[in-house]
Amino acid sequence: MCSSKEAQLSDLIDIIIEKLEMGGTVTFTPHGESMLPMLRDGEDVVVLSKPKGRLHLFDIPLYRRKDGSFVLHRVIDFQRDGSYVLCGDNQFYKERGIKDSDVIAVVTAFYRKGKPYTTNSFLYRAYINFWYYTRPFRRIYKFGKRKTFSFLGVKPKEKKDKKKTEE
Repeated sequence: MCSSKEAQLSDLIDIIIEKLEMGGTVTFTPHGESMLPMLRDGEDVVVLSKPKGRLHLFDIPLYRRKDGSFVLHRVIDFQRDGSYVLCGDNQFYKERGIKDSDVIAVVTAFYRKGKPYTTNSFLYRAYINFWYYTRPFRRIYKFGKRKTFSFLGVKPKEKKDKKKTEE
């Protein structure tokens, strides 16, 4: 009999690192909205592997921030000192100074509704290029939308908490 139990990533990180060091992969369901629309909060499953050398543009590493939190964000640039610039697909804030020593794993595939998608597939690469290169337009759209709501005195719809709606 198999039971599903949620655990915090910080509680399992040593086991995850050990499995990756032995050449294995790790799957888990990420939480948060920073990687929307690619990764949906609590619904999609990612497959992690140990990075093979330096990360590449558009890779999605699992890394540990200086405050100890774990994050999945996309590599969008490189700094002169060799560190990475990362940003969530659903964000505009660029996180700078992420070093190889901060990186634990890299996403090699993900599952949506049980269907696998690899990071090497044509559709995934098309998504990345579209999403990245339309970033300036999305930023203008969000800014315009926010200003329009503000001008009209309308508050944008708030997302309901999933747990509250399920009770």
